[in-house]
Amino acid sequence: MLLSSCVTLGIHVPLCWALVFKTGLGNVGGAISMSISICLEWWSYELIVLLSGLLPNPQLETSVLSVCLNTIATLYTIPFGIGAAASTRVSNELGAGNPFEARVAVLAAMSLALMETSIVSSTLFACRHVYGYVFSNDKEVVDYVTVLAPLVSLSVILDSVQGVLAGVARGCGWQHLGVYVNLGAFYLCGIPAAAALAFWVQVGGKGLWIGIQVGAFVQCVLLSIITCCINWEQLAVKARQRLFDAQLSGENNRL
Repeated sequence: MLLSSCVTLGIHVPLCWALVFKTGLGNVGGAISMSISICLEWWSYELIVLLSGLLPNPQLETSVLSVCLNTIATLYTIPFGIGAAASTRVSNELGAGNPFEARVAVLAAMSLALMETSIVSSTLFACRHVYGYVFSNDKEVVDYVTVLAPLVSLSVILDSVQGVLAGVARGCGWQHLGVYVNLGAFYLCGIPAAAALAFWVQVGGKGLWIGIQVGAFVQCVLLSIITCCINWEQLAVKARQRLFDAQLSGENNRL
């Protein structure tokens, strides 16, 4: 299953590139790129749940990892929304030729994300002994969730950071970079690390979750490097040029 997924993704990446740059789809191609980028990340988490079924106690491992996955999926809606707002604001400011305002929008979004993740992750950690009961009344499941809760809190922090940085990349028109980052971070680093920790080091479900967080950390590092290397003035010039070219093309078509 893992091999077939990797083969499929290997086809999706060049297809995504072709949709944006070779078929003339433009924004539609970019939207497809963004969708593939998001799917790559969440499919990696689903693969971890599937791999947990190969562990010695599959019922317990699968149940606990499903709880962890549902937890971060629910909490991710907040930073994803902040990232979407950052994407819109950054793209608008670049299109208006305001590189400084685009940079300020990034700083504002990151500040909101850091405040949000501080509150959410600390609350989750403080409630680690009881929050498992939201999903199950099985004492064994709840105790295991308590053990993994600190790692889930760390996941919340990483997801908040990458959610905003991914939004910034989309706002800059770099949807294709999100595909490459997620593919490399999760499928070349995260999943192999998770499999090694779970089955070779024999850490079990905890190892699977640690491994996937290795991928999330790599993702954050790569997106941070990309964001720090942005030349806002140059991007603003390119955005204005694209708008001018689009307007000129529309006028020519009407004529």
